Amino acid sequence: MNFFRGVMGGQAVGPQPSGAETIQKLCDRVASSTLLEDRRDAVRALKSLSKKYRMEVGTQAMDHLINILQTDRSDSEILGYALDTLYNLICNDEEEEQDESEALADAVTPIPVAGKHKNVSMPDENAQKQADDLGAQFTDTFIQDPEHVTLLLTLLEEFDFHVRWPAVKLLTALLKNQCVQVQGIILVSPMGVSRLMDLLADSREVIRNDGLLLLQQLTKSNAAIQKIVAFENAFERLLDIITEEGSSDGGIVVEDCLLLLLNLLKNNSSNQNFFKEGSYIQRMKPWFEVGDDNSGWSAQKVTNLHLMLQLVRVMVSPVNSPGATASCQKSMYQCGLLQQLCTILMATGVPADILTETINTVSEVIRGSQVNQDYFASVNAPSNPPRPAIVVLLMSMVNERQPFVLRCAVLYCFQCFLYKNQKGQGEIVATLLPSTIDANSISAGQLLCGGLFSADSLSNWCAAVALAHSLQDNLTQKEQLLRVQLATSLGKPPVSLLQQCTNILSQGDKIIRRGSKVQTRVGLLMLLCTWISNCPIAVTHFLHNQENVPFLTAQISENLGEDERLVQGLCALLLGICIYYNDNSLENYTKEKLKQLIEKRIGKENFVEKLGFITKHELYSRAAQKPQPVFPSPEQMLFDHEFTKLVKELEGMITKAVHKSSEEEKKEEEVKKTLEQHDNIVTQYKELIREQDAQIQELKEQVASMSSQNEQMQTTVTQQLSQIQQHKDQYNILKLKLGKENQSQSNSQGDGSQMNGLQTEEITQLREELEELRRQHALLQTQLGDKDALINTLRSEASQTAEVSTGGTDNTELHKELEALRSQVQSQSAEINQMKTERQELLRRAEAGSSAAVPGSDGSLDAAKMAELESRLAAQTTETERLKEEGKSSSQSRAELEQQLASATSTVAILQTEKAKLQTEVQESKKEQDDLLMLLADQDQKIHSLKLRLKDLGETVDDEDDLDARDQTDDDEDEEDED
Repeated sequence: MNFFRGVMGGQAVGPQPSGAETIQKLCDRVASSTLLEDRRDAVRALKSLSKKYRMEVGTQAMDHLINILQTDRSDSEILGYALDTLYNLICNDEEEEQDESEALADAVTPIPVAGKHKNVSMPDENAQKQADDLGAQFTDTFIQDPEHVTLLLTLLEEFDFHVRWPAVKLLTALLKNQCVQVQGIILVSPMGVSRLMDLLADSREVIRNDGLLLLQQLTKSNAAIQKIVAFENAFERLLDIITEEGSSDGGIVVEDCLLLLLNLLKNNSSNQNFFKEGSYIQRMKPWFEVGDDNSGWSAQKVTNLHLMLQLVRVMVSPVNSPGATASCQKSMYQCGLLQQLCTILMATGVPADILTETINTVSEVIRGSQVNQDYFASVNAPSNPPRPAIVVLLMSMVNERQPFVLRCAVLYCFQCFLYKNQKGQGEIVATLLPSTIDANSISAGQLLCGGLFSADSLSNWCAAVALAHSLQDNLTQKEQLLRVQLATSLGKPPVSLLQQCTNILSQGDKIIRRGSKVQTRVGLLMLLCTWISNCPIAVTHFLHNQENVPFLTAQISENLGEDERLVQGLCALLLGICIYYNDNSLENYTKEKLKQLIEKRIGKENFVEKLGFITKHELYSRAAQKPQPVFPSPEQMLFDHEFTKLVKELEGMITKAVHKSSEEEKKEEEVKKTLEQHDNIVTQYKELIREQDAQIQELKEQVASMSSQNEQMQTTVTQQLSQIQQHKDQYNILKLKLGKENQSQSNSQGDGSQMNGLQTEEITQLREELEELRRQHALLQTQLGDKDALINTLRSEASQTAEVSTGGTDNTELHKELEALRSQVQSQSAEINQMKTERQELLRRAEAGSSAAVPGSDGSLDAAKMAELESRLAAQTTETERLKEEGKSSSQSRAELEQQLASATSTVAILQTEKAKLQTEVQESKKEQDDLLMLLADQDQKIHSLKLRLKDLGETVDDEDDLDARDQTDDDEDEEDED
């Protein structure tokens, strides 16, 4: 220990060792000492030297320190020293190192070493660069073996503060230096991310807060880890921490949570969907309840609210998929988040940067969502009188005293309000029409016109772009805007808005000096290009002014500077639109004449070259990247995102249109006409096919109905055939009876009178049945006639259509079936006629028999027989009624039995279920009983073994057998005493 006394305290005697030698001795002590206290003191000394002698400690002691982490897991103090030393070697943030070392460093006197290192209070850039390189070098050495990172992850499970906190800091430093490599190791480590997520649940705020910083580094640009962290319930924990810390009024911890949330959600559609589906958007609304008193805005609150607004924008960013963005926009409106943002938008005392970011956030929440756009249109500012929020924002946009970023945000908000919103476009344009102008109030259209013709070039550009968005992809509003008239000065007639825009570009005096700025001219040219594109009527109005085309050709043909080349390109684009969308209604400016003018004054190649200047411009590429207008300075505000799409669409078409000759155009027109004719023919055929399809469908329905009728008729015919067969049988029986009676007629007059009576009743019944058959026959004949007429009609319709082969086949089959039915009915009618003739024969014979018969003395006998027959008939009728009653009673009893059976079945099912439950409970109780028996047996065995050990040790132990014997002896003695 004399060595450590010399190192740690007191004045050393003799020559002092150098820093490298001291570190070498300490490393040897760590490697060779057998006592834990010696190793601990050596590691503590290395920790105190690790900042001043970073290179020496890192190169000599790193392996020994890692070995300490692996072998001395039982001592938390030496683990903490080793982790702190490694952190000092790897971390590059010197200020952070100094603060943390002061917080937890032991009071250790540094080794006095003369002339080795200079104390530098403020390291310069080269020193910082060397420190960064040194940290990266030691990080590479440490993570060369992935097991070292896995070792740190296992140390995080230690609850001891002196182990867990340094391990968190060390992992954070490793991620800062080599993020991708360490992320890969943690990703493949079992339960690696889960161990890091457990840090958020630590009750010690220092560890929890540093765990947030660790997760921030871990989730950077790694979608796989972001998903794992999100599904480890990170959103719930982070939102709880934000709420506990006071939301926007919270401190740096809230900022760290918001930064981690941004890492998890940005450019990660899976996590965004999980965040929305988990109803976490609704939990964001209380963040923006800033209250009425907006005077106290601390720097931390501004930072927190700024990050919260960015988090909302991440969910509704235009770069997300349209479906996901629309779903989030809907949720934000339904939970009231949009309403809360609009409240901040119209509040007073809000800092400028928060107001700007709120405007941008509201812009993306309403972009492309009709419901949200309608709500935003209904928002009024709390002024007297109330003004629409759109008007208040536009007043800020055209006011040159407002901050530049705020004006850009208002322009973006206006663009998002009109994006895919034809209703809103119509409302903006309507404020410019003569019939809707209100002299007592300021409208959006008046503000745009005022900004369009103001002296501020930035206001000119913003107003021109905003007005162009009012016309984007809306032919109706382009035509309506042609009606707008402006009063330029007293005593002069009003001019159209289109004319005034072209006057600013082409006329002299003050207008030219004011419009000579590149920004103003670019804005007006973008407005004109958007206005007349895909609108032949607007092209005609533009060409009607005789000065416009000469001005454009003169601008394009001149050789101007670099700044004017962009204006030349836009002029070429405007002239190309006049050619491409020209309907040749003006004789002086037809397509052919304009192309001839370009060839003579400019040259086709020169025209195309000037047109190509637009897309080659640097600011064009920047504006084409994203919809939000973000410019570092007002002078670079030249292109609009939607206009870049229009240029990309029109450039190729205009180039082809200019290079085409008149013959090619004629051929194209002929081809177009041919295509139009072909389209018309195709349309006619389509309509014909639709009609035929409808007819075929109708015929199919008719065939289906006729098939059903045919089936009904077949059923009727079958019934009639059965009835005819019955009549035939009755007729044959009657014929046999008549033959027998005729033979016995000569023998007995009484028998003849009986036969005559029976024959008369049967003949009457037969006559009624024949009349019924006749009526049925007539009805069948009528139905057959209707079916024949319907079949003839279907045949005529089927012959007129070309695609009803299926229907014709069905009609032919139906006709065949009807022909078969007709033949059957004819055969039935023949049989009926035959029966008629036989009936007449029977009547004739019966009349002859009745005239020949004479009533005799056997009338009483006939009456007796008739009475007997009537009594038998009455008995049969009674029997039939009785059987019917019995049938009803049996059906009722059957229904009751079925109900009883159903109830019994349900009772059996319930009993079976209860039986199964009881069997399960019995089995469980048996298992519990078996377990108890096993436990009792184990306890008995343990008691027995313990008794044996006690006996071996010489202790007296009363066994249960001895106790039982002793009890028995006592009982016997008691009995003897009693005796």
